[in-house]
Amino acid sequence: MNKNFRTYDLAKTLYRECTKYPWRREIRDQVLRSSLSVCLNLVEGAAKPTVKDRHRFYRIALGSLRETQACIELQNAQTLTQIADTVAAHLYCLCRSSQKSDFKSAGVRLGRHCLLK
Repeated sequence: MNKNFRTYDLAKTLYRECTKYPWRREIRDQVLRSSLSVCLNLVEGAAKPTVKDRHRFYRIALGSLRETQACIELQNAQTLTQIADTVAAHLYCLCRSSQKSDFKSAGVRLGRHCLLK
């Protein structure tokens, strides 16, 4: 499933690393929920038939990622910062490209982007 979906692969790595990190009790549940939400929204969005629906789920995933990044910052979890930032960069590009696809269907010319492996 989704074997060529780089953003999803990175999100899975982030989630797995988050499960291993020694979080403070009050942050652990929240960061695990938000990092899991990133993965699930990416997969659900990829399965949607319309660009508009895909874009909506990718934006939700980006919001969950920002929540995860806030937890990482609050915990000062430096080991997770780089992977979260990498996921953020890929997810941001994914959101922009899905938005651009909307424009493309309306006849607007687009630049290059790369999302898959």
